[in-house]
Parts: sequence; structure tokens; C-alpha cells
Amino acid sequence: MEEQSQNGGWRGSPDVWLNAAYDALLETGVDGVKIQPLAKRLNLSRTSFYWFFKDRKELLDALITQWRAKNTGNLIKQTEAFAETVTEAMLNVIDCWLKPELFDAKFEFAIRGWSVRSPALLREIQSADEQRLDALKQMFMRFGQNERLADTRARTTYLVQIGYISMQTDEDLAVRLQRIPEYVEVFTGQPPAQRELDRFLARNQHPA
Repeated sequence: MEEQSQNGGWRGSPDVWLNAAYDALLETGVDGVKIQPLAKRLNLSRTSFYWFFKDRKELLDALITQWRAKNTGNLIKQTEAFAETVTEAMLNVIDCWLKPELFDAKFEFAIRGWSVRSPALLREIQSADEQRLDALKQMFMRFGQNERLADTRARTTYLVQIGYISMQTDEDLAVRLQRIPEYVEVFTGQPPAQRELDRFLARNQHPA
């Protein structure tokens, strides 16, 4: 909810301040997420910030909460999405790597960079990694794979994508899409059916 001061001046809203903090984090790292620079960015007074957040720590905590809900929450949801086959389930997961609204790779990179200086955040990331890996493992097990193989396939799937993010890989989308069938076969042990690929390409707005 947006707020106005008694003299009619705009104070912004929690989302306005949080979005500015997100932009600053991606652009300059956590050191850029400070109240005065954010106020200047928004053309708002510093005191406006305190209508919505107690202090800078509360704002930083809100960023972490947003990251946790978006990246971990959505990845887990994708592992649980309806699928008739393990290859279709894997394509549901791969949607995360192509849709920033499901999984924000730039946000992930910024959070992991921030954790180098924050042991508490590093523990948060380690917990998120375990939750994500377990969700992937459970997905494979639902399709009949034993726990050991499911765990290995989960790690292969997940660590490849984290490698993409950590290395800031700049891969042409068309090239990456061409590799999807082979990635699915490597990750699951089975090639995807053409009808599954067609649905995947259609929902990612890339006609077969």
C-alpha cells in the first residue's frame, strides 16, 4: 500500500523500496543496498523508508525472504507439477532455467555473492540447496528410481544449473534449446518424447 505524508508527499510503498533494493543488489551488491542511496534513487526522503521498514536489516531480510520464496519455492513447485513421465517432469523443472518469473538467476547470483561475507546467509543458501536437491530426488523417486540413483541424478541436474549461474554463462537461447533433449536424456536416462518437447517449446514461446 502506498503512503502519503500529511503534506501530500509520496512515501512510496514496501514494494517500491524492496524493488529498489533488489535493483541495487543486482547492480552493485549488498553494499549498494543502503537507505540514503535508495532514497536518492527513488527521489524520496530518507525518513519515508521508516514508514515501511524498521531498519536496513529488515529490508535485507525482506530481500532474502523474496529470494527464498521465488527461487526455492518455485523450483520445488516445478518438481511437484503434474507429469506422466520422468522426462516430462524434467522439462517442467527446466522451465525454471528459461523463465525468470519462476527462477531468477541474476538474483541467485547476487545472493550467493552476498553470502561470501555473511555466514548467516551462507547457512540459508546451504539449507536452500538441500531443500532443492531433496525435491529433485523425490521427483526421480516418484518415477521408480532408487534413492541412490535419484540422489545422483538430482545433484547432476541441480549442480549443472548452479554452474551456469556461478559462471555467468552467456549462452544463446537457441543453442540452449537445441541442447534440451540431450540434457533431459543425460539427467533422466531417457530421451523426451517429441510431444513433450513440443509442449515445452510452446509454453516457452519457441515454436518447434
